[in-house]
Amino acid sequence: MTAAAVPGLGADLGVGVEGEGLWRPTSGCGPYCLPPPAAPDVSRLRRAGRLLGVLGMLPAGVGLAVLLPLLPAGRGQAALRGWALWTLRALGIRLLVGGRAPRGRALLVANHVSWLDILAVLAVSPARMVAKREVRSWPLVGALAASAGTVFVDRSRPRDLPATVARVAGALRSGRSVAVFPEGTTWCGAATDCRPGRGFRPAMFEAAVAAGAPVVPLRIGYRYAGDPSTLPAFLGEETLWASVRRVLAARDLTVSVTVSAALHPAEGADRRALARIAEAAIHPTPRPVLATRLYLAA
Repeated sequence: MTAAAVPGLGADLGVGVEGEGLWRPTSGCGPYCLPPPAAPDVSRLRRAGRLLGVLGMLPAGVGLAVLLPLLPAGRGQAALRGWALWTLRALGIRLLVGGRAPRGRALLVANHVSWLDILAVLAVSPARMVAKREVRSWPLVGALAASAGTVFVDRSRPRDLPATVARVAGALRSGRSVAVFPEGTTWCGAATDCRPGRGFRPAMFEAAVAAGAPVVPLRIGYRYAGDPSTLPAFLGEETLWASVRRVLAARDLTVSVTVSAALHPAEGADRRALARIAEAAIHPTPRPVLATRLYLAA
């Protein structure tokens, strides 16, 4: 699949007529979007225990990723879901799920707040992830992501992205689910003016259209001590370690994943309209949606 083969795909990826431009979405978030610094909720011993628990889960995840191709599909998915759930528990995070996870292949699309989103999605519906190339260099996490078959996107090379879309379509055709964060960057999820410009990028939705696979929107939200919170957000120039430390120190942190009705694109459906419908399912807005050849799952 090439940009020329799919009309307008290059523009969806941020590539201009002359090949200029970068597919680098940005949000309006800054340090003010995070809660003010506070004393840790849990003791130093508890924080150390959580950190050791997570560090133990990472190599276990790498080993699981190696074994996944050898396991029956159902057993492999159950093992991956269990690993993600136990990693969240090691961090002291409770998972709440609303709706029914898809049983077969699907393109899972979700809003993006934190590095924790990946664990939340895998705990609900195991899938191959689509992530920015920089994740590959993260300590331990990068090795785990690579061994798990993550599709990495190099946002500095937008002309490579049509090939990435083709890889995602191939995974969907093979019966695998794929998860993507079409906002392209994390944001606090609280202030509407922080929302990444241009909304959901439609390029990856072309993979679902090409493969004839359903699109399942997932809405991710976080609560701290019972109230909506940006505490787990991973924003801007903040380091991963700073975000991890804030999560390790928090008590009563909850992540919720709400599964919306599946969207089934008909052959030749408009990926831009599909992206807008999926975005509206996660971020309800009055933005009009153009008519397209889509129907909702019963």
